[in-house]
Amino acid sequence: MTPPVAVSPPGPLPVLDGLSFDGAWYTSVTEAARHTPWLNAPAETWSTYGVLVFGVLLAAAWWGARRRGGVRSLTAALCAPFTTAAALALSAVIKLVVAEPRPCHAFPHAFLVEVCPGIGDYSFPSNHATLAGAVAVGVLLVNRRLGVLAGVAAPAMAASRVYVGIHYPHDVLAGLALGAAVAWAGHLLLRRPIGRLVQALARTRLRPLFAPVSPAPHGTDPLVAPVPAGVSGAEGDA
Repeated sequence: MTPPVAVSPPGPLPVLDGLSFDGAWYTSVTEAARHTPWLNAPAETWSTYGVLVFGVLLAAAWWGARRRGGVRSLTAALCAPFTTAAALALSAVIKLVVAEPRPCHAFPHAFLVEVCPGIGDYSFPSNHATLAGAVAVGVLLVNRRLGVLAGVAAPAMAASRVYVGIHYPHDVLAGLALGAAVAWAGHLLLRRPIGRLVQALARTRLRPLFAPVSPAPHGTDPLVAPVPAGVSGAEGDA
């Protein structure tokens, strides 16, 4: 576990209402971290490496879609990484525009589990929370059971970023909302072109990546079905 670090900024910093809006929540959480040392190492590990779990969830959604077969599931599974990348890109742009300093600079005496990032590493919104929100919605559109798991992991990731002292609560809440919104809107925009792409690639040498693991029922080929006009529904089984 990284020892607590106090960072003093060179002068007044224009925080995005963090001091007055939810600065008290931030200090309450960091004080709780001071008094729960048994939780600090697990929280730091999850905060840093938990993003790998969301990559595994995306891969599991893809594998489950292949096992079931069908354009709907495969399209949603292929949309998810694209919408996640788009959400992260938008989050990066917002960070540069808003330029909110990290709360560990505004509260130099707060207890930190992780080392406070530098002055130019901005806080709003949280990239980790944005990724978690985008993957949670993207996976839910493929598979409900995996979506529930992702729906538990996403707020856990967001909470951990506040607990270790790197973000305000509003940073992570905005990140979750941003990721979820981009994933949903991106799915609506991309499902038809990506559905056609899945069908086209299924007729090439890349077919093994898109063909179902188990044969389709009644001897049909699910990859030649028309792309539905409505939102693709998530399947219940992995």
